[in-house]
Amino acid sequence: MIPSLFVTGEWLAEHLNDPEIQILDARMAPPGQEHRDVPGEYRSGHLPGAVYFDIEALSDRNTTLAHMMPRPEAFAVAMRELGVCSDRHLVVYDEGDLFCAPRAWWMLKTFGVQNISILAGGLAGWKAALRPLIPGDVTLPEGEFEVKFDTSAIKRLTDILLISHEGGAQLVDARPAPRFNAQADEPRPGLRRGHIPGARNVPWGELVEQGQLKDSDTLRAIFQKNNVDLQQPIIVSCGSGVTAAVVALALHTLGVTDVKLYDGSWSEWGARIDLPVEPAGN
Repeated sequence: MIPSLFVTGEWLAEHLNDPEIQILDARMAPPGQEHRDVPGEYRSGHLPGAVYFDIEALSDRNTTLAHMMPRPEAFAVAMRELGVCSDRHLVVYDEGDLFCAPRAWWMLKTFGVQNISILAGGLAGWKAALRPLIPGDVTLPEGEFEVKFDTSAIKRLTDILLISHEGGAQLVDARPAPRFNAQADEPRPGLRRGHIPGARNVPWGELVEQGQLKDSDTLRAIFQKNNVDLQQPIIVSCGSGVTAAVVALALHTLGVTDVKLYDGSWSEWGARIDLPVEPAGN
């Protein structure tokens, strides 16, 4: 049986002792809140048995770009050290806003994990139901993690430049509309305002309600409203590749299979003064 894309807190509470299930706490600080000690927040209280899936620490450390995918072998080693097994049913969660759990889902999926679910409502929903939290780190025996890296899932700047000029896929930007439309500064310093020429805007927050995705009919209507053709190839992006995964997740639930992610996203494109921007921003 293939696990559901989302699981409820009630279901997870009933399966905490299932040896085939592993829980990953994927909390991370959004832009502008880098001062937070998120690993410390994890140690202050997390779901029983949950290891900390530190998106920041797991990212490629050999680039100045934020949250870039690591090398497959480095990811496999990190997962084994955490005690994560690629053949288990992995359940990931974030604070409850669905901000970053989809990035963990996408990373694991791209590295070949088949059975991944997201906890609906995340940590906030778990707390609201007065379910138990455990302090400290979780130490597990070394895991067995086999990487099957889907290299086609990731697009690079050269790919996006070609598509922006010649077409071949739809570029869908998950940032909030004021940032996409060059009406607001980026939270990361040094980036221009605006978006990649030809991109469409589907703000990730419009897809989410109470820590999970909106229903399928509503999601379809949102993509239609923003002129996204679900029958054509799609490349998702955002500020740094995190909330783009929310859009990828929504498309996945709708059965859209030809979806790639521009990992550098606006952190890369917006920092380059030699690349075109729409509308012409500051």
